[in-house]
Amino acid sequence: MKERKVRCPHCGNQTVYSDKNPFRPFCSERCRLLDLGAWADESYKVPDETQKIDVDKQNVPADEQYDD
Repeated sequence: MKERKVRCPHCGNQTVYSDKNPFRPFCSERCRLLDLGAWADESYKVPDETQKIDVDKQNVPADEQYDD
């Protein structure tokens, strides 16, 4: 079976995506740890759905707004 190759999310290098690569989807332990550090440092953020709802309500006339 042909091994699947993907780009490392951190550096972009091609890497094997299989059980043979203990760092998958990353190419190395270094890239895995750098990515983990970016999450811990809050460099990456997941959008907050409540903020989206608040912004949407600002664009809707008061008489058409709904309560959550």
